[in-house]
Amino acid sequence: MEKQKAKAVLEAVLFTMGDSVEIDRLAGVIEEDTKTTKEILDEMAQEYETDDRGIELTTLDNAVQLCTKGDYYEYLIKIAKTPKRFVLTDTLLETLSIVAYKQPVTRLDIEKVRGVSCDHAVNKLLEFDLITEVGRLDAPGRPLLFGTTEQFLRSFGVKSLDDLPEINPVQMEEFKMQAESEIEMQLDI
Repeated sequence: MEKQKAKAVLEAVLFTMGDSVEIDRLAGVIEEDTKTTKEILDEMAQEYETDDRGIELTTLDNAVQLCTKGDYYEYLIKIAKTPKRFVLTDTLLETLSIVAYKQPVTRLDIEKVRGVSCDHAVNKLLEFDLITEVGRLDAPGRPLLFGTTEQFLRSFGVKSLDDLPEINPVQMEEFKMQAESEIEMQLDI
């Protein structure tokens, strides 16, 4: 397929899908190998970057997505009124952190780290599409396993889980002490 037509096909597919699409699937659509497809996508990303365009090509792990450039967000608000926004409380952020760093993880695993029930937090994070069910643990009761989503990556501006900051051991000890004091306070009540 001629390169310009391949770009048009990729753009059409990405626009229509709305979500990210794996690069190997895109390669199959344009009947090219993955390396050539990546080169075409890189070229497209450069064109979107250098031209004064309202969209950009975002790479997430081994997938790409057509997204609106952040500079044009205020204009989207005007047309879409108020976008759906979510508020991440400390409890939600703590639960999300546990899932992000320990995934795949069960509710029980989260509760062991937090020391309290996590049902509400997990349900909210599922509703916000920041975590998803990724399978079941091969154990009695076959509990659900949770992991982060591509929406999580987009929301926090990371391209893959490898880009998450490493946890400082000193901070980890402080977190443990805070959690223990919270548990003690709850027991005193």
